[in-house]
Amino acid sequence: MTIPAPAKTAPSPAPGPAADEGLARRLRALACTAPLHDLDVRKANLAGEYGVYAMAEVALAAIDLVTLNMDFDTGADHEHVVTRLLPRVAAQAPQRPAAEHERVARWVMENLINVGSVDRGFRAIYGTFGPDGVYVRRDYDFKLVEEVPGHGGTVYLRTTDEAVNVLVGALDTDVTSAQIAAEVKLEVLISRGRLADAQLAAEQARYRTVQYAETLRKTLDATRRNVRAVDWLQAVPDMIAEALDHVADRYRHENAILTNIRKARDEAEDPEHKRRAAELVDIVKDCIRRHTQLQSRLLEAGPLFRAEQDRQAFATPAARSGIDLYGQLVAPVLPLPLEHATRVTDAFFAAGTGLRTPVSVRVADLVEILLTPPLEREHLGAEMPEPDLVATPDDSRFSEGQLAAAMELLDLPHDAPRRLSGLLADARRRDPDLPYLVALLAVHAASPAVGTAYRQGEERLLFAVDDGTVLDDPEFGGADLIVGTALLDAAGMAADRTEAA
Repeated sequence: MTIPAPAKTAPSPAPGPAADEGLARRLRALACTAPLHDLDVRKANLAGEYGVYAMAEVALAAIDLVTLNMDFDTGADHEHVVTRLLPRVAAQAPQRPAAEHERVARWVMENLINVGSVDRGFRAIYGTFGPDGVYVRRDYDFKLVEEVPGHGGTVYLRTTDEAVNVLVGALDTDVTSAQIAAEVKLEVLISRGRLADAQLAAEQARYRTVQYAETLRKTLDATRRNVRAVDWLQAVPDMIAEALDHVADRYRHENAILTNIRKARDEAEDPEHKRRAAELVDIVKDCIRRHTQLQSRLLEAGPLFRAEQDRQAFATPAARSGIDLYGQLVAPVLPLPLEHATRVTDAFFAAGTGLRTPVSVRVADLVEILLTPPLEREHLGAEMPEPDLVATPDDSRFSEGQLAAAMELLDLPHDAPRRLSGLLADARRRDPDLPYLVALLAVHAASPAVGTAYRQGEERLLFAVDDGTVLDDPEFGGADLIVGTALLDAAGMAADRTEAA
Protein backbone atom coordinates (compact mmCIF):
# COMPACT_ATOMS: atom_id res chain seq x y z
CA MET A 1 0.00 0.00 0.00
CA THR A 2 1.45 3.34 -1.06
CA ILE A 3 0.63 6.55 0.63
CA PRO A 4 0.36 9.46 -1.76
CA ALA A 5 2.74 12.33 -1.11
CA PRO A 6 1.12 15.38 0.33
CA ALA A 7 0.33 18.03 -2.21
CA LYS A 8 2.48 21.11 -2.21
CA THR A 9 0.66 24.00 -0.71
CA ALA A 10 0.69 27.28 -2.56
CA PRO A 11 2.53 30.13 -0.90
CA SER A 12 0.29 32.19 1.30
CA PRO A 13 -0.72 35.47 -0.27
CA ALA A 14 0.39 38.80 1.06
CA PRO A 15 -1.62 40.11 3.99
CA GLY A 16 -4.73 42.10 3.18
CA PRO A 17 -4.91 45.87 3.43
CA ALA A 18 -6.50 45.81 6.90
CA ALA A 19 -3.93 43.42 8.39
CA ASP A 20 -1.05 45.24 6.72
CA GLU A 21 -2.28 48.63 7.97
CA GLY A 22 -2.43 47.26 11.51
CA LEU A 23 1.16 46.05 11.18
CA ALA A 24 2.23 49.44 9.81
CA ARG A 25 0.62 51.20 12.78
CA ARG A 26 2.53 48.99 15.21
CA LEU A 27 5.78 49.58 13.31
CA ARG A 28 5.26 53.35 13.48
CA ALA A 29 4.47 53.07 17.20
CA LEU A 30 7.72 51.15 17.67
CA ALA A 31 9.60 53.78 15.66
CA CYS A 32 8.37 56.57 17.98
CA THR A 33 9.97 54.83 20.96
CA ALA A 34 13.28 54.19 19.15
CA PRO A 35 14.81 57.64 19.94
CA LEU A 36 14.18 56.99 23.65
CA HIS A 37 15.91 53.60 23.57
CA ASP A 38 18.72 55.12 21.52
CA LEU A 39 19.47 57.49 24.42
CA ASP A 40 20.46 54.57 26.67
CA VAL A 41 22.59 53.13 23.86
CA ARG A 42 24.46 56.36 23.12
CA LYS A 43 25.03 57.43 26.72
CA ALA A 44 28.22 55.35 26.66
CA ASN A 45 29.65 57.88 24.15
CA LEU A 46 29.48 60.70 26.70
CA ALA A 47 32.74 61.73 28.33
CA GLY A 48 32.33 60.31 31.80
CA GLU A 49 30.49 57.55 33.62
CA TYR A 50 26.80 57.98 32.83
CA GLY A 51 25.70 54.36 32.90
CA VAL A 52 23.83 54.92 36.18
CA TYR A 53 21.27 57.20 34.50
CA ALA A 54 18.12 55.76 32.89
CA MET A 55 17.95 58.12 29.93
CA ALA A 56 14.67 56.78 28.51
CA GLU A 57 12.98 57.42 31.85
CA VAL A 58 14.30 60.99 31.90
CA ALA A 59 13.11 61.48 28.29
CA LEU A 60 9.57 60.32 29.15
CA ALA A 61 9.51 62.70 32.11
CA ALA A 62 10.70 65.54 29.84
CA ILE A 63 7.94 64.84 27.29
CA ASP A 64 5.42 64.78 30.14
CA LEU A 65 6.63 68.16 31.46
CA VAL A 66 6.54 69.83 28.03
CA THR A 67 3.04 68.48 27.31
CA LEU A 68 1.55 69.69 30.60
CA ASN A 69 3.26 73.10 30.54
CA MET A 70 2.36 74.14 27.01
CA ASP A 71 -0.75 76.20 26.38
CA PHE A 72 -2.92 76.75 23.30
CA ASP A 73 -1.00 79.80 22.06
CA THR A 74 2.39 79.24 23.69
CA GLY A 75 4.58 76.30 24.58
CA ALA A 76 6.79 75.27 27.46
CA ASP A 77 9.87 77.26 28.42
CA HIS A 78 13.09 75.32 27.81
CA GLU A 79 14.85 76.43 31.00
CA HIS A 80 11.72 75.80 33.08
CA VAL A 81 11.50 72.22 31.78
CA VAL A 82 15.19 71.61 32.51
CA THR A 83 14.76 72.96 36.06
CA ARG A 84 11.72 70.74 36.67
CA LEU A 85 13.64 67.78 35.26
CA LEU A 86 16.65 68.12 37.59
CA PRO A 87 15.05 66.48 40.69
CA ARG A 88 14.25 63.30 38.74
CA VAL A 89 17.78 63.15 37.33
CA ALA A 90 19.29 63.81 40.75
CA ALA A 91 17.19 61.03 42.30
CA GLN A 92 18.88 58.47 40.02
CA ALA A 93 22.39 59.43 41.18
CA PRO A 94 22.21 61.61 44.32
CA GLN A 95 25.95 61.30 45.00
CA ARG A 96 26.86 62.88 41.65
CA PRO A 97 27.42 66.70 41.39
CA ALA A 98 24.63 69.07 40.36
CA ALA A 99 26.54 70.14 37.23
CA GLU A 100 26.41 66.55 35.97
CA HIS A 101 22.67 66.35 36.64
CA GLU A 102 22.12 69.49 34.58
CA ARG A 103 24.28 68.16 31.77
CA VAL A 104 22.23 64.96 31.62
CA ALA A 105 18.95 66.91 31.56
CA ARG A 106 20.15 69.21 28.80
CA TRP A 107 21.58 66.30 26.79
CA VAL A 108 18.26 64.48 26.93
CA MET A 109 16.35 67.63 25.87
CA GLU A 110 18.69 68.27 22.95
CA ASN A 111 18.29 64.69 21.74
CA LEU A 112 14.50 64.87 21.98
CA ILE A 113 14.62 68.02 19.84
CA ASN A 114 17.26 66.24 17.70
CA VAL A 115 19.64 69.20 17.64
CA GLY A 116 22.26 68.79 14.91
CA SER A 117 20.03 67.31 12.19
CA VAL A 118 18.91 69.34 9.19
CA ASP A 119 15.16 69.34 9.91
CA ARG A 120 15.44 68.30 13.59
CA GLY A 121 13.31 65.24 12.96
CA PHE A 122 13.60 61.46 13.13
CA ARG A 123 13.15 58.99 10.29
CA ALA A 124 12.26 55.30 10.38
CA ILE A 125 11.96 52.85 7.50
CA TYR A 126 9.31 50.13 7.48
CA GLY A 127 7.77 47.87 4.84
CA THR A 128 4.23 47.31 3.66
CA PHE A 129 2.57 45.41 0.84
CA GLY A 130 1.15 47.42 -2.03
CA PRO A 131 -2.13 46.72 -3.84
CA ASP A 132 -0.31 44.32 -6.19
CA GLY A 133 1.22 42.35 -3.31
CA VAL A 134 4.75 43.76 -3.81
CA TYR A 135 6.76 44.56 -0.70
CA VAL A 136 7.45 48.33 -0.56
CA ARG A 137 9.73 50.17 1.86
CA ARG A 138 8.39 53.46 3.17
CA ASP A 139 9.86 56.36 5.15
CA TYR A 140 8.18 57.58 8.35
CA ASP A 141 9.29 61.07 9.41
CA PHE A 142 8.28 62.30 12.85
CA LYS A 143 9.29 64.61 15.69
CA LEU A 144 8.90 64.30 19.45
CA VAL A 145 9.64 67.82 20.76
CA GLU A 146 9.85 70.80 18.41
CA GLU A 147 10.83 74.42 18.89
CA VAL A 148 8.24 77.01 17.84
CA PRO A 149 8.65 80.81 17.72
CA GLY A 150 6.76 82.91 20.26
CA HIS A 151 6.12 86.57 20.87
CA GLY A 152 9.06 88.93 21.25
CA GLY A 153 11.60 86.59 19.68
CA THR A 154 11.19 83.85 22.31
CA VAL A 155 11.28 80.15 21.46
CA TYR A 156 8.95 77.63 23.09
CA LEU A 157 8.85 73.85 23.17
CA ARG A 158 5.81 71.87 22.05
CA THR A 159 5.30 68.12 21.93
CA THR A 160 3.95 66.56 18.75
CA ASP A 161 1.14 64.05 18.35
CA GLU A 162 3.72 61.28 18.15
CA ALA A 163 5.15 62.28 21.54
CA VAL A 164 1.69 62.28 23.16
CA ASN A 165 1.04 58.88 21.64
CA VAL A 166 4.27 57.61 23.20
CA LEU A 167 2.99 58.78 26.59
CA VAL A 168 -0.42 57.12 26.37
CA GLY A 169 0.80 54.02 24.55
CA ALA A 170 -1.15 54.26 21.28
CA LEU A 171 -0.53 55.69 17.82
CA ASP A 172 -2.95 57.32 15.35
CA THR A 173 -5.82 56.90 17.78
CA ASP A 174 -8.97 58.94 17.25
CA VAL A 175 -8.79 61.77 19.78
CA THR A 176 -12.50 61.94 20.56
CA SER A 177 -13.08 58.23 21.08
CA ALA A 178 -9.85 57.85 23.08
CA GLN A 179 -10.76 60.66 25.47
CA ILE A 180 -14.31 59.40 25.98
CA ALA A 181 -12.93 55.96 26.78
CA ALA A 182 -10.37 57.43 29.16
CA GLU A 183 -12.95 59.45 31.05
CA VAL A 184 -15.42 56.55 31.28
CA LYS A 185 -12.58 54.43 32.63
CA LEU A 186 -11.77 57.23 35.08
CA GLU A 187 -15.33 57.36 36.35
CA VAL A 188 -15.47 53.57 36.86
CA LEU A 189 -12.16 53.54 38.72
CA ILE A 190 -13.28 56.35 41.04
CA SER A 191 -16.55 54.61 41.79
CA ARG A 192 -14.60 51.48 42.74
CA GLY A 193 -12.17 53.41 44.92
CA ARG A 194 -9.07 52.58 42.83
CA LEU A 195 -7.63 56.08 43.03
CA ALA A 196 -4.09 55.14 42.00
CA ASP A 197 -5.31 53.71 38.68
CA ALA A 198 -7.79 56.59 38.38
CA GLN A 199 -4.92 59.10 38.52
CA LEU A 200 -3.23 57.40 35.56
CA ALA A 201 -6.51 57.42 33.60
CA ALA A 202 -7.02 61.12 34.42
CA GLU A 203 -3.54 61.97 33.14
CA GLN A 204 -4.24 60.07 29.89
CA ALA A 205 -7.50 62.03 29.46
CA ARG A 206 -5.57 65.27 29.91
CA TYR A 207 -3.04 64.23 27.27
CA ARG A 208 -5.90 63.67 24.82
CA THR A 209 -7.28 67.11 25.59
CA VAL A 210 -3.89 68.64 24.77
CA GLN A 211 -3.75 66.66 21.53
CA TYR A 212 -7.22 67.84 20.51
CA ALA A 213 -6.25 71.49 21.10
CA GLU A 214 -3.03 70.97 19.15
CA THR A 215 -5.00 69.72 16.13
CA LEU A 216 -7.15 72.86 16.18
CA ARG A 217 -4.12 75.13 16.62
CA LYS A 218 -2.38 73.66 13.58
CA THR A 219 -5.55 74.14 11.51
CA LEU A 220 -5.82 77.80 12.50
CA ASP A 221 -2.10 78.38 11.83
CA ALA A 222 -2.47 76.87 8.36
CA THR A 223 -5.46 79.16 7.76
CA ARG A 224 -3.42 82.23 8.69
CA ARG A 225 -0.73 81.23 6.19
CA ASN A 226 -3.02 80.24 3.30
CA VAL A 227 -6.78 79.99 3.63
CA ARG A 228 -6.99 77.83 0.50
CA ALA A 229 -4.82 75.10 2.05
CA VAL A 230 -7.53 74.16 4.60
CA ASP A 231 -10.89 72.61 3.71
CA TRP A 232 -13.25 75.15 5.28
CA LEU A 233 -16.14 73.92 3.14
CA GLN A 234 -16.72 70.56 4.83
CA ALA A 235 -13.83 69.14 6.89
CA VAL A 236 -13.15 72.02 9.30
CA PRO A 237 -16.82 73.01 9.95
CA ASP A 238 -17.63 69.36 10.67
CA MET A 239 -14.62 69.14 12.98
CA ILE A 240 -15.63 72.33 14.82
CA ALA A 241 -19.25 71.20 15.26
CA GLU A 242 -18.12 67.79 16.48
CA ALA A 243 -15.57 69.38 18.81
CA LEU A 244 -18.15 71.76 20.33
CA ASP A 245 -20.50 68.86 21.03
CA HIS A 246 -17.57 66.91 22.45
CA VAL A 247 -16.50 69.78 24.73
CA ALA A 248 -20.04 70.30 26.05
CA ASP A 249 -20.42 66.58 26.76
CA ARG A 250 -16.99 66.33 28.38
CA TYR A 251 -17.62 69.43 30.49
CA ARG A 252 -20.75 67.89 32.02
CA HIS A 253 -18.99 64.57 32.43
CA GLU A 254 -15.93 66.07 34.10
CA ASN A 255 -18.02 68.13 36.54
CA ALA A 256 -19.80 64.94 37.59
CA ILE A 257 -16.42 63.20 38.02
CA LEU A 258 -15.15 66.17 40.03
CA THR A 259 -18.14 65.90 42.38
CA ASN A 260 -17.46 62.18 42.93
CA ILE A 261 -13.75 62.79 43.57
CA ARG A 262 -14.47 65.46 46.17
CA LYS A 263 -16.93 63.14 47.84
CA ALA A 264 -14.35 60.35 47.89
CA ARG A 265 -11.74 62.76 49.27
CA ASP A 266 -13.99 64.00 52.07
CA GLU A 267 -15.19 60.53 53.07
CA ALA A 268 -11.82 58.77 52.85
CA GLU A 269 -10.08 57.91 56.12
CA ASP A 270 -6.84 56.63 54.65
CA PRO A 271 -4.34 59.55 54.25
CA GLU A 272 -3.03 58.02 51.03
CA HIS A 273 -6.56 57.99 49.56
CA LYS A 274 -7.03 61.61 50.58
CA ARG A 275 -3.79 62.59 48.86
CA ARG A 276 -4.67 60.67 45.70
CA ALA A 277 -8.12 62.25 45.63
CA ALA A 278 -6.66 65.74 46.10
CA GLU A 279 -4.26 65.16 43.16
CA LEU A 280 -7.18 63.91 41.06
CA VAL A 281 -9.13 67.07 41.85
CA ASP A 282 -6.27 69.18 40.50
CA ILE A 283 -5.93 67.07 37.33
CA VAL A 284 -9.66 67.13 36.50
CA LYS A 285 -9.85 70.87 37.21
CA ASP A 286 -6.98 71.34 34.76
CA CYS A 287 -8.93 69.26 32.19
CA ILE A 288 -11.97 71.52 32.69
CA ARG A 289 -9.78 74.61 32.23
CA ARG A 290 -8.30 73.24 29.03
CA HIS A 291 -11.75 72.34 27.69
CA THR A 292 -13.01 75.84 28.46
CA GLN A 293 -10.06 77.34 26.60
CA LEU A 294 -10.61 74.93 23.70
CA GLN A 295 -14.28 75.94 23.51
CA SER A 296 -13.39 79.65 23.29
CA ARG A 297 -10.94 78.90 20.46
CA LEU A 298 -13.54 76.85 18.62
CA LEU A 299 -16.01 79.74 18.81
CA GLU A 300 -13.35 82.12 17.43
CA ALA A 301 -12.44 79.81 14.52
CA GLY A 302 -15.30 80.94 12.23
CA PRO A 303 -14.64 84.70 12.57
CA LEU A 304 -10.90 84.05 12.17
CA PHE A 305 -11.53 82.22 8.88
CA ARG A 306 -13.70 85.06 7.53
CA ALA A 307 -11.17 87.69 8.60
CA GLU A 308 -8.28 85.78 7.01
CA GLN A 309 -10.31 85.23 3.84
CA ASP A 310 -10.93 88.98 3.54
CA ARG A 311 -7.33 89.83 4.34
CA GLN A 312 -5.82 87.38 1.87
CA ALA A 313 -8.37 87.95 -0.90
CA PHE A 314 -8.31 91.75 -0.85
CA ALA A 315 -4.67 92.33 0.04
CA THR A 316 -3.12 95.06 -2.06
CA PRO A 317 -0.50 93.79 -4.52
CA ALA A 318 3.11 94.73 -4.12
CA ALA A 319 3.88 98.25 -5.30
CA ARG A 320 7.25 97.26 -6.76
CA SER A 321 7.35 96.33 -10.43
CA GLY A 322 9.06 93.16 -11.58
CA ILE A 323 12.44 93.06 -13.26
CA ASP A 324 12.41 93.10 -17.06
CA LEU A 325 15.33 90.75 -17.69
CA TYR A 326 15.41 91.39 -21.43
CA GLY A 327 15.05 95.16 -21.36
CA GLN A 328 17.08 95.89 -18.22
CA LEU A 329 19.81 93.23 -18.47
CA VAL A 330 20.04 91.27 -21.74
CA ALA A 331 19.50 94.10 -24.25
CA PRO A 332 22.03 96.54 -22.70
CA VAL A 333 24.64 93.82 -22.07
CA LEU A 334 24.66 92.03 -25.46
CA PRO A 335 26.38 94.85 -27.42
CA LEU A 336 29.07 95.31 -24.74
CA PRO A 337 32.56 93.76 -24.81
CA LEU A 338 33.05 90.68 -22.68
CA GLU A 339 35.19 92.37 -20.02
CA HIS A 340 32.49 95.02 -19.48
CA ALA A 341 29.53 92.61 -19.62
CA THR A 342 30.95 90.28 -16.98
CA ARG A 343 30.97 93.06 -14.40
CA VAL A 344 27.24 93.59 -14.90
CA THR A 345 26.34 89.87 -14.87
CA ASP A 346 28.55 89.17 -11.83
CA ALA A 347 26.85 91.93 -9.85
CA PHE A 348 23.38 90.77 -10.91
CA PHE A 349 23.80 87.07 -10.10
CA ALA A 350 25.66 87.78 -6.84
CA ALA A 351 22.63 89.74 -5.60
CA GLY A 352 20.02 87.45 -7.15
CA THR A 353 21.12 84.01 -5.97
CA GLY A 354 20.30 84.65 -2.30
CA LEU A 355 21.79 83.14 0.83
CA ARG A 356 22.97 79.56 1.20
CA THR A 357 22.64 77.75 4.52
CA PRO A 358 25.77 75.77 5.36
CA VAL A 359 25.23 72.06 5.92
CA SER A 360 26.15 70.63 9.33
CA VAL A 361 27.91 67.28 8.86
CA ARG A 362 28.22 64.63 11.56
CA VAL A 363 31.53 62.88 12.08
CA ALA A 364 30.02 59.49 11.21
CA ASP A 365 28.65 60.86 7.91
CA LEU A 366 31.98 62.57 7.13
CA VAL A 367 33.93 59.34 7.67
CA GLU A 368 31.50 57.40 5.45
CA ILE A 369 31.78 60.01 2.69
CA LEU A 370 35.57 60.00 2.82
CA LEU A 371 35.87 56.18 2.81
CA THR A 372 33.33 55.58 0.02
CA PRO A 373 35.20 54.90 -3.26
CA PRO A 374 34.29 57.22 -6.16
CA LEU A 375 31.93 55.95 -8.82
CA GLU A 376 33.18 55.36 -12.34
CA ARG A 377 31.56 57.87 -14.66
CA GLU A 378 31.46 58.27 -18.40
CA HIS A 379 33.72 60.98 -19.75
CA LEU A 380 30.91 62.71 -21.61
CA GLY A 381 28.15 61.80 -19.17
CA ALA A 382 25.14 59.57 -19.70
CA GLU A 383 23.65 59.21 -23.14
CA MET A 384 20.82 61.64 -23.72
CA PRO A 385 17.61 60.07 -25.03
CA GLU A 386 16.28 61.24 -28.35
CA PRO A 387 13.24 63.45 -27.75
CA ASP A 388 9.99 62.42 -29.36
CA LEU A 389 8.92 65.62 -31.06
CA VAL A 390 5.32 66.12 -32.08
CA ALA A 391 4.32 68.88 -34.42
CA THR A 392 2.06 71.43 -32.75
CA PRO A 393 -1.13 71.90 -34.75
CA ASP A 394 -1.68 75.39 -36.10
CA ASP A 395 -5.00 76.39 -34.53
CA SER A 396 -4.61 80.17 -34.89
CA ARG A 397 -7.53 82.06 -36.42
CA PHE A 398 -5.41 84.32 -38.57
CA SER A 399 -2.71 83.24 -41.00
CA GLU A 400 0.76 84.70 -41.44
CA GLY A 401 -0.37 86.43 -44.60
CA GLN A 402 -3.26 88.11 -42.81
CA LEU A 403 -0.92 89.30 -40.05
CA ALA A 404 1.47 90.74 -42.65
CA ALA A 405 -1.41 92.51 -44.41
CA ALA A 406 -2.66 93.98 -41.11
CA MET A 407 0.81 95.21 -40.14
CA GLU A 408 1.14 96.78 -43.62
CA LEU A 409 -2.10 98.70 -43.08
CA LEU A 410 -0.94 99.85 -39.63
CA ASP A 411 2.53 100.90 -40.86
CA LEU A 412 1.54 104.56 -40.88
CA PRO A 413 3.80 107.61 -41.21
CA HIS A 414 4.46 109.24 -37.85
CA ASP A 415 2.92 112.51 -39.04
CA ALA A 416 -0.20 111.08 -40.75
CA PRO A 417 -2.49 109.21 -38.29
CA ARG A 418 -5.75 107.70 -39.53
CA ARG A 419 -9.20 106.87 -38.19
CA LEU A 420 -10.03 103.29 -37.29
CA SER A 421 -13.11 103.39 -39.55
CA GLY A 422 -10.92 104.07 -42.60
CA LEU A 423 -8.51 101.28 -41.69
CA LEU A 424 -11.42 98.84 -41.27
CA ALA A 425 -12.82 99.80 -44.70
CA ASP A 426 -9.42 99.23 -46.37
CA ALA A 427 -9.03 95.89 -44.59
CA ARG A 428 -12.54 94.77 -45.63
CA ARG A 429 -11.71 95.40 -49.27
CA ARG A 430 -8.70 93.07 -48.98
CA ASP A 431 -10.12 90.21 -46.89
CA PRO A 432 -13.48 89.74 -45.07
CA ASP A 433 -11.69 88.46 -41.93
CA LEU A 434 -8.93 91.07 -41.91
CA PRO A 435 -10.98 93.83 -40.13
CA TYR A 436 -11.17 91.68 -36.98
CA LEU A 437 -7.36 91.47 -36.77
CA VAL A 438 -6.96 95.21 -37.47
CA ALA A 439 -9.51 96.07 -34.79
CA LEU A 440 -7.74 93.78 -32.31
CA LEU A 441 -4.34 95.38 -32.94
CA ALA A 442 -5.82 98.88 -32.72
CA VAL A 443 -7.54 98.21 -29.40
CA HIS A 444 -4.30 96.73 -28.04
CA ALA A 445 -2.49 99.91 -29.12
CA ALA A 446 -4.88 102.02 -27.01
CA SER A 447 -2.65 101.25 -23.99
CA PRO A 448 0.86 100.80 -25.40
CA ALA A 449 3.71 99.50 -23.25
CA VAL A 450 5.96 102.51 -23.79
CA GLY A 451 8.45 101.63 -21.05
CA THR A 452 8.95 98.06 -22.26
CA ALA A 453 9.36 99.16 -25.88
CA TYR A 454 11.84 101.83 -24.78
CA ARG A 455 13.96 99.36 -22.78
CA GLN A 456 13.89 96.78 -25.58
CA GLY A 457 15.21 99.30 -28.14
CA GLU A 458 12.09 99.70 -30.31
CA GLU A 459 12.21 102.78 -32.58
CA ARG A 460 8.51 102.98 -33.52
CA LEU A 461 5.43 102.38 -31.40
CA LEU A 462 1.81 102.01 -32.53
CA PHE A 463 -0.70 103.98 -30.46
CA ALA A 464 -4.45 104.64 -30.52
CA VAL A 465 -6.31 107.62 -28.96
CA ASP A 466 -10.04 108.07 -28.28
CA ASP A 467 -11.21 111.62 -28.98
CA GLY A 468 -14.91 110.92 -28.39
CA THR A 469 -15.92 110.17 -32.01
CA VAL A 470 -18.35 107.27 -32.37
CA LEU A 471 -17.33 104.46 -34.74
CA ASP A 472 -19.65 104.14 -37.77
CA ASP A 473 -19.09 100.58 -39.03
CA PRO A 474 -21.49 97.73 -39.98
CA GLU A 475 -19.62 95.12 -37.86
CA PHE A 476 -18.00 96.99 -34.97
CA GLY A 477 -19.14 99.56 -32.43
CA GLY A 478 -17.50 101.82 -29.89
CA ALA A 479 -15.06 104.66 -30.40
CA ASP A 480 -13.55 105.66 -33.75
CA LEU A 481 -9.94 105.64 -32.54
CA ILE A 482 -7.18 107.76 -33.99
CA VAL A 483 -4.39 105.30 -34.90
CA GLY A 484 -0.86 106.51 -35.46
CA THR A 485 2.83 105.76 -35.05
CA ALA A 486 5.14 107.45 -32.54
CA LEU A 487 8.92 107.65 -32.82
CA LEU A 488 10.91 106.77 -29.69
CA ASP A 489 14.06 108.61 -28.59
CA ALA A 490 16.86 106.47 -29.99
CA ALA A 491 19.52 108.84 -28.62
CA GLY A 492 18.07 108.55 -25.12
CA MET A 493 18.10 104.77 -25.38
CA ALA A 494 21.76 104.77 -26.42
CA ALA A 495 22.64 107.00 -23.46
CA ASP A 496 20.81 104.71 -21.03
CA ARG A 497 22.66 101.68 -22.38
CA THR A 498 25.99 103.43 -21.93
CA GLU A 499 25.14 104.31 -18.31
CA ALA A 500 24.05 100.73 -17.59
CA ALA A 501 27.34 99.45 -18.95
